Amino acid sequence: MATRRIIKDKDFGQIVIGTRRTARNITMRVRPDGLHVTVPPYSKTEKVMATLETFRERLLEQYRKVEIRPIDFSYAIRTACFRLWLEPSPLKCFTLKQTGEGICICCPADVDFSCEQVQKLVRAAILRALKKSAGSYLPPLLEALAERYGFSYRKVKITGARSRWGSCSAAGTISLSCYLMLLPPHLMDYVLLHELSHTKEMNHGPRFWELLDSLTEGKALSLRAELRNYRPAF
Repeated sequence: MATRRIIKDKDFGQIVIGTRRTARNITMRVRPDGLHVTVPPYSKTEKVMATLETFRERLLEQYRKVEIRPIDFSYAIRTACFRLWLEPSPLKCFTLKQTGEGICICCPADVDFSCEQVQKLVRAAILRALKKSAGSYLPPLLEALAERYGFSYRKVKITGARSRWGSCSAAGTISLSCYLMLLPPHLMDYVLLHELSHTKEMNHGPRFWELLDSLTEGKALSLRAELRNYRPAF
């Protein structure tokens, strides 16, 4: 039984159909890299595509808001915890420069931003900048929250994960996505407290949410909903 099918599409670029054993209905979510569809086991592609067509226009409206746009010298990321911009440079290669204001990506002055390879290089540079900033910012914040609320964990890892903000293993290792640097501080804190709560409650049962509620002034579920609807800058 196929668990992942990728179909080229004129509007979304690609439609990724994933099978989930526990799924009972077809669900659709737009992402910058295309339309992601989750279906129950044994769903036929023809039926899935027919269902999609009835929602195509509505989904396209959502996709236009999140689709990847070309990066050029006008591009910048300015969040509470991360600042990044591009500047022309006399050098012939892409370099990162740390300043008191944030991180600058120095690009060759004659760079052609319409080139797909250039876009990949720039995005890779942004990801490196995110990981570098996350590596210096997130571990001390996690440690401070753990000390404040009486949690302990084995170690922390910074990842480039895009499908989840964080995770906690049974061994006590907390993994945090570098994309957390794009969140507002209150949502960043929520994710870190969420993962710290898993060091005591590994599932998402009532006791877990009671614990997380006690750490967020009873706002655990509303913060979760806000996070799900948040669209990061990159």
